[in-house]
Amino acid sequence: MAANLFLIPATLGDTAISKVLPDYNKTVILSIKYFIVENIRTARRFLKQTEPSIDINTLTFFELNKHTLKESISDFLKPIEEGYSVGIISEAGCPAIADPGAEVVALAQQKNIRVIPLVGPSSILLALMASGFNGQHFAFQGYLPIDNEQRKETLKKLEQRIYAENQTQLFIETPYRNDKIFNDILKTCKPATKLCIAADITLESEYIKTLSVSDWKKQKPDLSKRPCIFLLYR
Repeated sequence: MAANLFLIPATLGDTAISKVLPDYNKTVILSIKYFIVENIRTARRFLKQTEPSIDINTLTFFELNKHTLKESISDFLKPIEEGYSVGIISEAGCPAIADPGAEVVALAQQKNIRVIPLVGPSSILLALMASGFNGQHFAFQGYLPIDNEQRKETLKKLEQRIYAENQTQLFIETPYRNDKIFNDILKTCKPATKLCIAADITLESEYIKTLSVSDWKKQKPDLSKRPCIFLLYR
Protein backbone atom coordinates (compact mmCIF):
# COMPACT_ATOMS: atom_id res chain seq x y z
CA MET A 1 0.00 0.00 0.00
CA ALA A 2 1.42 3.39 -1.02
CA ALA A 3 2.16 5.98 1.66
CA ASN A 4 -0.91 8.18 2.02
CA LEU A 5 -2.72 10.32 4.55
CA PHE A 6 -5.81 8.40 5.68
CA LEU A 7 -8.73 10.16 7.34
CA ILE A 8 -10.10 7.60 9.80
CA PRO A 9 -13.56 8.21 11.30
CA ALA A 10 -14.18 7.25 14.91
CA THR A 11 -17.41 6.28 16.61
CA LEU A 12 -19.61 9.08 17.98
CA GLY A 13 -19.70 7.49 21.41
CA ASP A 14 -19.96 4.08 23.02
CA THR A 15 -21.23 2.39 19.85
CA ALA A 16 -20.18 -0.99 18.52
CA ILE A 17 -17.53 -0.58 15.82
CA SER A 18 -19.34 -3.04 13.56
CA LYS A 19 -22.46 -0.88 13.63
CA VAL A 20 -20.94 2.24 12.09
CA LEU A 21 -17.58 1.40 10.48
CA PRO A 22 -16.83 -0.88 7.49
CA ASP A 23 -14.32 -3.72 7.81
CA TYR A 24 -12.04 -2.01 5.31
CA ASN A 25 -11.28 0.68 7.90
CA LYS A 26 -9.76 -1.96 10.17
CA THR A 27 -7.61 -3.21 7.29
CA VAL A 28 -6.24 0.29 6.81
CA ILE A 29 -5.71 0.85 10.52
CA LEU A 30 -3.69 -2.36 10.83
CA SER A 31 -1.36 -1.15 8.07
CA ILE A 32 -0.53 2.15 9.82
CA LYS A 33 2.02 2.82 12.54
CA TYR A 34 1.73 6.62 12.71
CA PHE A 35 -1.40 8.44 13.87
CA ILE A 36 -2.35 12.09 14.29
CA VAL A 37 -4.90 12.40 17.09
CA GLU A 38 -6.56 14.97 19.34
CA ASN A 39 -6.13 12.90 22.48
CA ILE A 40 -3.74 9.96 22.70
CA ARG A 41 -5.67 8.15 25.42
CA THR A 42 -8.99 8.10 23.56
CA ALA A 43 -7.26 7.26 20.29
CA ARG A 44 -5.56 4.25 21.87
CA ARG A 45 -8.91 3.11 23.24
CA PHE A 46 -10.56 3.44 19.83
CA LEU A 47 -7.79 1.46 18.13
CA LYS A 48 -8.05 -1.33 20.72
CA GLN A 49 -11.81 -1.48 20.22
CA THR A 50 -11.28 -1.72 16.47
CA GLU A 51 -8.81 -4.59 16.79
CA PRO A 52 -7.91 -5.94 20.26
CA SER A 53 -4.74 -7.59 18.94
CA ILE A 54 -3.13 -4.25 18.06
CA ASP A 55 0.13 -3.69 19.92
CA ILE A 56 -0.34 -0.06 20.94
CA ASN A 57 3.27 0.22 22.09
CA THR A 58 4.53 -0.18 18.52
CA LEU A 59 2.55 2.87 17.34
CA THR A 60 3.61 6.52 17.21
CA PHE A 61 1.11 9.25 18.04
CA PHE A 62 1.28 12.93 17.17
CA GLU A 63 -1.09 15.03 19.26
CA LEU A 64 -3.02 17.73 17.40
CA ASN A 65 -5.18 20.09 19.46
CA LYS A 66 -5.38 23.73 20.50
CA HIS A 67 -2.02 23.43 22.27
CA THR A 68 -0.15 22.20 19.17
CA LEU A 69 2.28 24.68 17.64
CA LYS A 70 1.48 25.30 13.97
CA GLU A 71 5.12 25.05 12.98
CA SER A 72 5.25 21.48 14.28
CA ILE A 73 2.38 20.22 12.10
CA SER A 74 4.64 19.63 9.09
CA ASP A 75 6.61 17.14 11.20
CA PHE A 76 3.49 14.97 11.47
CA LEU A 77 3.71 14.25 7.74
CA LYS A 78 7.40 13.29 7.67
CA PRO A 79 6.67 9.53 7.89
CA ILE A 80 4.83 9.78 4.56
CA GLU A 81 7.95 11.28 2.97
CA GLU A 82 9.80 8.23 4.29
CA GLY A 83 7.26 5.82 2.79
CA TYR A 84 4.94 5.23 5.77
CA SER A 85 1.23 6.04 5.73
CA VAL A 86 -0.23 8.26 8.42
CA GLY A 87 -3.78 8.21 9.78
CA ILE A 88 -5.76 11.07 11.30
CA ILE A 89 -8.29 10.05 13.96
CA SER A 90 -10.86 12.53 15.24
CA GLU A 91 -12.17 12.45 18.81
CA ALA A 92 -15.56 11.55 17.35
CA GLY A 93 -16.89 11.27 13.83
CA CYS A 94 -15.01 12.30 10.71
CA PRO A 95 -11.58 13.96 10.73
CA ALA A 96 -11.29 17.51 9.37
CA ILE A 97 -15.02 18.20 9.83
CA ALA A 98 -15.37 20.63 12.76
CA ASP A 99 -12.00 19.18 13.71
CA PRO A 100 -8.38 20.46 13.84
CA GLY A 101 -7.34 17.74 11.38
CA ALA A 102 -8.26 20.11 8.55
CA GLU A 103 -4.94 21.91 9.02
CA VAL A 104 -3.00 18.71 8.38
CA VAL A 105 -5.12 17.89 5.34
CA ALA A 106 -4.52 21.36 3.89
CA LEU A 107 -0.77 20.92 4.31
CA ALA A 108 -0.89 17.46 2.74
CA GLN A 109 -2.68 18.90 -0.28
CA GLN A 110 0.00 21.57 -0.59
CA LYS A 111 2.67 18.86 -0.50
CA ASN A 112 0.85 16.81 -3.14
CA ILE A 113 0.29 13.95 -0.69
CA ARG A 114 -2.65 11.73 -1.52
CA VAL A 115 -5.46 12.18 1.02
CA ILE A 116 -7.87 9.24 1.39
CA PRO A 117 -11.08 9.76 3.40
CA LEU A 118 -12.60 6.60 4.83
CA VAL A 119 -16.32 5.98 5.32
CA GLY A 120 -17.73 6.57 8.79
CA PRO A 121 -20.34 8.43 10.85
CA SER A 122 -20.71 12.20 10.54
CA SER A 123 -23.08 13.58 13.16
CA ILE A 124 -23.66 16.63 10.97
CA LEU A 125 -24.88 14.65 7.97
CA LEU A 126 -26.76 12.05 10.02
CA ALA A 127 -28.65 14.82 11.83
CA LEU A 128 -29.47 16.56 8.55
CA MET A 129 -30.66 13.29 7.00
CA ALA A 130 -33.07 12.66 9.87
CA SER A 131 -34.34 16.22 10.27
CA GLY A 132 -36.61 16.48 7.24
CA PHE A 133 -34.95 19.81 6.38
CA ASN A 134 -33.37 21.05 3.15
CA GLY A 135 -30.44 18.73 2.43
CA GLN A 136 -29.41 20.50 -0.79
CA HIS A 137 -28.79 23.93 0.67
CA PHE A 138 -27.44 24.03 4.22
CA ALA A 139 -24.71 25.61 6.34
CA PHE A 140 -22.89 24.29 9.38
CA GLN A 141 -22.08 27.17 11.75
CA GLY A 142 -20.02 25.34 14.37
CA TYR A 143 -20.34 26.97 17.79
CA LEU A 144 -22.43 30.10 18.27
CA PRO A 145 -21.06 33.02 20.35
CA ILE A 146 -20.89 32.49 24.11
CA ASP A 147 -21.99 36.04 24.89
CA ASN A 148 -25.77 36.10 25.44
CA GLU A 149 -26.57 39.09 23.28
CA GLN A 150 -24.23 38.06 20.48
CA ARG A 151 -25.70 34.55 20.49
CA LYS A 152 -29.27 35.84 20.25
CA GLU A 153 -28.28 38.22 17.45
CA THR A 154 -26.62 35.33 15.60
CA LEU A 155 -29.76 33.20 15.98
CA LYS A 156 -31.82 36.02 14.47
CA LYS A 157 -29.46 36.28 11.51
CA LEU A 158 -29.50 32.51 10.94
CA GLU A 159 -33.28 32.52 11.06
CA GLN A 160 -33.34 35.29 8.45
CA ARG A 161 -31.23 33.14 6.15
CA ILE A 162 -33.66 30.25 6.56
CA TYR A 163 -36.52 32.30 5.18
CA ALA A 164 -34.56 34.43 2.69
CA GLU A 165 -32.35 31.70 1.22
CA ASN A 166 -34.24 28.48 2.02
CA GLN A 167 -31.07 27.29 3.77
CA THR A 168 -30.97 24.84 6.67
CA GLN A 169 -28.79 26.08 9.56
CA LEU A 170 -26.85 23.63 11.73
CA PHE A 171 -24.79 24.35 14.84
CA ILE A 172 -23.46 22.67 17.95
CA GLU A 173 -22.89 23.58 21.56
CA THR A 174 -20.78 22.36 24.46
CA PRO A 175 -22.96 19.68 26.11
CA TYR A 176 -23.27 21.47 29.45
CA ARG A 177 -24.69 24.54 27.64
CA ASN A 178 -27.29 22.65 25.59
CA ASP A 179 -30.19 23.71 27.79
CA LYS A 180 -29.09 27.34 27.61
CA ILE A 181 -29.01 27.47 23.83
CA PHE A 182 -32.27 25.52 23.60
CA ASN A 183 -33.98 28.16 25.75
CA ASP A 184 -32.39 30.95 23.70
CA ILE A 185 -33.83 29.43 20.52
CA LEU A 186 -37.29 29.29 22.07
CA LYS A 187 -37.06 32.93 23.17
CA THR A 188 -35.50 34.29 19.97
CA CYS A 189 -36.96 32.42 17.00
CA LYS A 190 -40.41 32.68 15.45
CA PRO A 191 -43.06 30.24 16.72
CA ALA A 192 -43.40 28.68 13.25
CA THR A 193 -39.66 28.13 12.75
CA LYS A 194 -38.77 24.46 12.91
CA LEU A 195 -36.07 23.13 15.23
CA CYS A 196 -34.56 19.66 15.03
CA ILE A 197 -32.59 18.37 18.00
CA ALA A 198 -30.29 15.43 17.32
CA ALA A 199 -28.66 14.00 20.45
CA ASP A 200 -26.51 10.92 21.08
CA ILE A 201 -26.49 10.01 17.38
CA THR A 202 -25.87 6.26 16.75
CA LEU A 203 -26.03 5.51 20.50
CA GLU A 204 -28.70 3.47 22.25
CA SER A 205 -30.03 6.72 23.73
CA GLU A 206 -30.27 8.41 20.30
CA TYR A 207 -32.88 11.17 20.18
CA ILE A 208 -33.76 12.99 16.93
CA LYS A 209 -36.93 15.05 16.81
CA THR A 210 -38.26 17.93 14.70
CA LEU A 211 -40.93 20.31 15.97
CA SER A 212 -41.87 23.95 15.57
CA VAL A 213 -40.54 26.37 18.16
CA SER A 214 -44.07 26.81 19.51
CA ASP A 215 -44.42 23.04 19.96
CA TRP A 216 -41.01 22.74 21.64
CA LYS A 217 -42.23 25.21 24.26
CA LYS A 218 -44.72 22.55 25.36
CA GLN A 219 -42.03 19.97 26.05
CA LYS A 220 -38.40 20.04 27.10
CA PRO A 221 -36.07 17.13 26.38
CA ASP A 222 -33.22 16.27 28.72
CA LEU A 223 -30.17 17.53 26.84
CA SER A 224 -27.81 17.90 29.77
CA LYS A 225 -24.28 16.70 28.99
CA ARG A 226 -25.40 15.00 25.76
CA PRO A 227 -23.63 15.67 22.44
CA CYS A 228 -26.22 17.51 20.34
CA ILE A 229 -26.65 19.12 16.97
CA PHE A 230 -29.29 21.80 16.53
CA LEU A 231 -30.91 22.45 13.14
CA LEU A 232 -33.17 25.34 12.16
CA TYR A 233 -35.41 25.52 9.09
CA ARG A 234 -38.67 27.03 8.01
